[in-house]
Amino acid sequence: MSRLWSGLLPAVVSGACMCIVLGLVHAQDMVSMVRVDVVRSEPLMQTIPAIGRLVALQSGPVAAQVEAPVNELPVQVGDRVERGTVLAQLGTGVLDATHFLAKARVQEANARLVTAREELTLASQDRERLEALKSTKSTSEALYDDAVQQELIAKARVGEARAALSSATASLRLAALDLDNTEVKAPYSGVVTQRLTEAGAYVRKGDALVWLISDATLEIEIDVPFERIGGLDVGTHVTLTLGGSESHDAIVRALIPEENRRTRTRAVRITPQFGPTDRPLASGQSVVVYLPQDASRDIVSVHKDAVTRQGGQNLVYVVQDDVAKLRVVTLGEAVGERFEVLSGLEAGDRAVVRGNERLRPDDPVRVAESDS
Repeated sequence: MSRLWSGLLPAVVSGACMCIVLGLVHAQDMVSMVRVDVVRSEPLMQTIPAIGRLVALQSGPVAAQVEAPVNELPVQVGDRVERGTVLAQLGTGVLDATHFLAKARVQEANARLVTAREELTLASQDRERLEALKSTKSTSEALYDDAVQQELIAKARVGEARAALSSATASLRLAALDLDNTEVKAPYSGVVTQRLTEAGAYVRKGDALVWLISDATLEIEIDVPFERIGGLDVGTHVTLTLGGSESHDAIVRALIPEENRRTRTRAVRITPQFGPTDRPLASGQSVVVYLPQDASRDIVSVHKDAVTRQGGQNLVYVVQDDVAKLRVVTLGEAVGERFEVLSGLEAGDRAVVRGNERLRPDDPVRVAESDS
């Protein structure tokens, strides 16, 4: 019997030691590797999509400023022109003659002014001579008074001649301006979208020749219902898309204080900040603008992957001193990949987003170094 125990005792001791070692290894394996995301405080601004349209700040007809026949219309629909490009050449025959006549009248008025000045000089000399004789009693008072009146008349004629010269000079400037306006030039850079006349036509002052649109200065106009206008103000930043996933920033420039009685909406003008775009832009093009529903507010948010549901409650594990602590949380609105936290968490808490499905309260954990 003693021999039997002496043979079994080493095996029992060896088995016990093996159990202790396996237990230690198992205890080490119970430390769970997890990933965390920091609970943070951030501004919340819920948005809704709305359809807007691009409008050109500079768009409209380019009109004739003089009455004349159209000699040439060198631009075609679709042509891109720079400011100062000649869009139409009008006939100059009548205007050339008018300009020549105005120059002649300036010369005539200038000659009359010279004559009037000479007459004034002569009248002044007569008055001075009679004034000298008056002191020696060699002339009568009546002759001296007549000389004074003649000098005054001569001065008035000089004034008339100067006024006539100014009028003739102004007429010459108008004639020169009309002559220059026979070249109808683009007032801004843009694209010709319509030809409204043809060579050989006779146009009057104000008649439209071409329609020009500047696609370099585009704004967004959007009709916003009154109940949505509260989240907007001048300077509010919004985002927009031009189709697909191409997104751009924009700023509210103006809220038009006029309501459309039919649609009960108000126009809002938004200045886009377009970077490089995949496609050319056009006036009237539709865009999707994401408008804030209301003024922004600060919230505490947690990543969606940190939240689990159990027994009708929202649960989140947070890491404290390398231990997983279970929190019951109350959630608010969804904000992208996160939830608003109404209670249960504070900004700065490290919420477990990977590995939380196998955790139990107060389990030891180790946080992956690559996570925040």
